[in-house]
Amino acid sequence: MLRAMHKPDARTVPALLAAMVARDPTQLFLVDGASRWTYGAFAAEIERAARALAASGIGKGDRVGILMGNRAEWLVLDFAVMHLGAIAVGLNTWATAHELAYQLGHAEVKLLAIEPTFRATDFRALLSAAREQGQGLPALTTVVCTEAPADGMLAWADFLRRADEVEPSVVTRAVAALDPEDIACMLYTSGSTALPKGVPLAHRGLIDNMWEIGERQHLTQDDRLWLAVSLFWSLACVNALYAVLTHNGAIVLQHHFDAGEALRLIEAERCTVFYGTPNMALALWEHPARAAHSLASLRTGVTIGTPEQVRRVADLGVGEICNVYGLTEAYGNSAVTDAHLPLEKRLVTVGRALGGVEISIRDAVSGATLPPNTPGEITLRGNVTPGYWNDAVRTAEAFYPDGFFRTGDLGLLDDEGFLFYRGRVKELVKTGGINVAPAEVEEVLCTHPAVELAFVTGVPDPRLDEALAAVIVVRAGASVSEAELATHCRATLAAYKTPRHFRFVTADALPLTTTGKLKRNELPTLFSGAA
Repeated sequence: MLRAMHKPDARTVPALLAAMVARDPTQLFLVDGASRWTYGAFAAEIERAARALAASGIGKGDRVGILMGNRAEWLVLDFAVMHLGAIAVGLNTWATAHELAYQLGHAEVKLLAIEPTFRATDFRALLSAAREQGQGLPALTTVVCTEAPADGMLAWADFLRRADEVEPSVVTRAVAALDPEDIACMLYTSGSTALPKGVPLAHRGLIDNMWEIGERQHLTQDDRLWLAVSLFWSLACVNALYAVLTHNGAIVLQHHFDAGEALRLIEAERCTVFYGTPNMALALWEHPARAAHSLASLRTGVTIGTPEQVRRVADLGVGEICNVYGLTEAYGNSAVTDAHLPLEKRLVTVGRALGGVEISIRDAVSGATLPPNTPGEITLRGNVTPGYWNDAVRTAEAFYPDGFFRTGDLGLLDDEGFLFYRGRVKELVKTGGINVAPAEVEEVLCTHPAVELAFVTGVPDPRLDEALAAVIVVRAGASVSEAELATHCRATLAAYKTPRHFRFVTADALPLTTTGKLKRNELPTLFSGAA
């Protein structure tokens, strides 16, 4: 029987989970393949893992890394870490050894949990290489592997047995000591410089902001979320997870996105909530088995993209799909269209500000607030990160003195308060829904001995929205091919950060201002017809 939902009184993640267990411990919470957990059963798994963490020396403020695909252990550990007042660090499953070493070292991760392999990547070997590049990663004292651990690693089952060494009261006291403003998790996101930024997020925001997102979707405890978006991404482990949890719904995991398996899973589990990027929706749309599967259970969810891309999701059967605007620093989304708005409205606007969020459009240079219907930089106040991890300089650069966060995105507010996204002020490229900093890719390209200069931009792509494209000036007397540069990038960068298009030019062919500065906005013109 459907019960009316109200905003949870809880302001920490453990208190939120306890409230949902008290509401109905037999309510389904999680599906992972053939395994299913009710809220009550999953809470018991979390309590056991929290005691195992405590026995492993994890306490308040410690960082615990998670490097896995979308599997139940990811979520068990995520919640268990938060029960102790420690900080869960979701790690990119596409990361190279170089990237992983940086994130583990920067966060000073004390315990890391991995699965042995994910798709074609051996995480045990990857971690070994990361240790070599990270001077041994001295803060990392314990590595837990779900199965088949390498030397020096602890098997998941042996890790859980450590729970017997710790009384349940240890976890109870840790939960009671939590403050809503304590940091619950941290994710790494690309910025306008080569180094990614650690984005800490607090318990209170995970509940307050995600309740609002769920309300825009009109979620209930009868809803089931199809979750194939990678859990290390804020769209999944922040936005989707807590939007559903605050509304007592259920989550159906897909280990990694595969369009054919997604069609089967959505139909078999009668999923009602769609979370996906435009390229995921296109893969579902084009899959030859789509007509053989019923997606009639789908109702609502969130996506991003052009009007045509949002309409494609609606045409898949997600009639109440919500167009959204957000970023990791702002707890996933700051504006969401109401699912009950006419579709034509949801195609063009990303909605009004969520409760607890203020949106101000400002001149990107002067910082002056702009009137309605005037494009400028989108700035946010309210449910935003307290600042970048161990980075006072970039934190200061990101906030105005009055507390508004500078998103680097361009948009306008109309007279009714609806936000319209208009692109980026910053130079980030959003490829397949994921932000990539050109500076990060340029830095790697310039380490190739044949490269004198490298400039990276985005070009239109029918599947990814934007594909990475690199303009290369080759050193005098040297030569290099596109394939060689792509291989060079993949050795250091995640696959999605490797340019798909290259143009070799002479230095005098670069688009420059009269003062000799690069006109980055003109770089895409060098790739006409690249898509």
